[in-house]
Amino acid sequence: MKRQAPRKAAGFNRREFIKSAGVIAGGLSAATRGGADTSAHPSPVRFAPQAGLTQVSANLYLLRDTCNVYVLKNGDRALLIDFGSGHILKLLGQIGVTKVDAILHTHHHRDQCQGDARAVAERIPIHVPAHERYLFEDAENFWRNRRVFHLYYVRNDFFTLTRNVPVAGVLHDYDKFQWGPYELLIFPTPGHTLGSISLVGNVDGKKVAFSGDLIHSPGKVVNLYELQYQYGSPDGVDFAIFSLAKLRELAPELVCPSHGEPFPSPQAGMTDLIGKLKGWYESYSPGSSLTVEHKPFAVTPHLICAHQTTSSFYAIISDSGKALFVDYGSASWNFFEGFNTAAPVNDRMRFVEHTIPELKAQYGLKSIDVAMPSHMHDDHLNGFPHLVRHYGAKIWCFENMVDVLQKPRGYNLGCILAEPIKVDRSIRHGEKFRWEEFEFTVFHSPGHTEYQMAMFAEIDGARVAFTGDALFPADPGAPYQLRHNLIFRNWVENDSHVRSLRTILEHEPTLIAPGHGKPFLGVKEDMEDLKHRLEKHQEYFYSVIADPDCNFGMNPSWVRLYPYQLQARAGSSVPVELHVRNYRAKPMQMEAALVLPAGWGASPEVAELSVPASGDSSAGFTLTVPQDWDRAMPRVALAADIMADGQYLGEIAEGVVDVGF
Repeated sequence: MKRQAPRKAAGFNRREFIKSAGVIAGGLSAATRGGADTSAHPSPVRFAPQAGLTQVSANLYLLRDTCNVYVLKNGDRALLIDFGSGHILKLLGQIGVTKVDAILHTHHHRDQCQGDARAVAERIPIHVPAHERYLFEDAENFWRNRRVFHLYYVRNDFFTLTRNVPVAGVLHDYDKFQWGPYELLIFPTPGHTLGSISLVGNVDGKKVAFSGDLIHSPGKVVNLYELQYQYGSPDGVDFAIFSLAKLRELAPELVCPSHGEPFPSPQAGMTDLIGKLKGWYESYSPGSSLTVEHKPFAVTPHLICAHQTTSSFYAIISDSGKALFVDYGSASWNFFEGFNTAAPVNDRMRFVEHTIPELKAQYGLKSIDVAMPSHMHDDHLNGFPHLVRHYGAKIWCFENMVDVLQKPRGYNLGCILAEPIKVDRSIRHGEKFRWEEFEFTVFHSPGHTEYQMAMFAEIDGARVAFTGDALFPADPGAPYQLRHNLIFRNWVENDSHVRSLRTILEHEPTLIAPGHGKPFLGVKEDMEDLKHRLEKHQEYFYSVIADPDCNFGMNPSWVRLYPYQLQARAGSSVPVELHVRNYRAKPMQMEAALVLPAGWGASPEVAELSVPASGDSSAGFTLTVPQDWDRAMPRVALAADIMADGQYLGEIAEGVVDVGF
């Protein structure tokens, strides 16, 4: 597999832990080694498991605590997988362990980590799944905001810790954790929780999977209520089936679950459980598709489509086996919605790889050379960072998407992925380029969003238009064949959709490759019908919006702060800009002042700018955050108070500031 320079391997970062926990890592205390327990733990544990340590193999031990706690031994040192009540610390001396280097958690449920306060008191670094970090170190804030009334999101994140725990390290999907002679693959296995991981590596000559609560025993799960996230849905069952199938592909020789007994030769047991879960899913929700069963198909010999994924994505596979991907989002709508709902405010949704094994096995894929987004929405490019990190893919995009992809905190638009994506090449409006044996032409295609392209190519004799979300087949029973959608937050102007469709019509494609659904024939009469309806929409816009320059009533971001999500440290000064789009046929004179939290400052106090007719302009401020800012307010809002051509518009633009300490 071709790889880019890898992210720094997940491991023990002593300096980071000392900073977060305020302690110095050391050996086990006298209480830990079996002496009197005189330490004052922040969360005293009243009970203890009755069983002792069980040796699984030469260097692998198990304690049956509130969950199974696994001990990987390397001389007198240990790595713990999950922690339970923390009672394990009293028993390690029996096997000659004097120091625990780290704890790795498979998921956030309290039975896995309720004793973590003991680990903090003993200066043991705690490493957690990347997409559940906030449920450890920000647990108290989670509880302040978790809805209980009007409860339709029934996912069992109620099994979260009640107090914050400092996190020393984060376990990123598909990275490897190196410790002593062990290398553990951090493998995403959502299901029991949405952020769950399994840890897979060689232990005492066997490939072992520490699987958390994905599976209890051959053919069994711990419970079913963890596998329901949305009201009345079997959604978590779909996740569990997918994760079991992907873990099975890794061919572990021993599975070590968080509940139940370690079991060898697990292939049959995982297959049995997959079959049972499928049977329940199909009985409860007949006709629903499972994510694991979504397969790509060949549109033409060199053009492969996966249409059951969150957004359709396309692999153009050259004779050399290289691929150019157009879009690459989540594995299914179920995966997208589940991960999206679970993502915390300041983090990105999770991504789990899909479809690539089928492209390799059935369609000759050897490498992923380039990935291009049809537009900037997360459902279309959620997998791009994964393609860069693990396949060395280069990212090419239309010129106006570059800043959105590379600086996503700059914008308040619909569907922005909360992770920067470095762009290797930008393509201009009307530019032609060659990739392998194919030639492409790219045009700006606004409407669904300002940041969208239309790309045209001849592939296997078909004139193909990659149109993103510009148009879709109409729903059954509609009096027309094509439809569009309109989301004002995506930056829409009155003629955006019309301009997009005109471009598509001019190129007379024989095949439309849309951003959702299967490719379909490009019928000129159907596109002309949609164009006529879009032109009618323009008339509605002008008739219903009070301002004669009606785009002021369509684009909520005509005046905006950049970056929208600003990052600053207490005691620092940072720049922020006011950006303005003027839709008038004459220049606009503007004044702006920032409205700030008490104690903050801005220079200048008032900015003046002249915005050209039908043009853009900007003005800069320097924002100062006080040194003694309240740590209990890490995110605050600010606004811009606006005068335009002598008219007081008020605080019509805003942004947020994330304050670091």
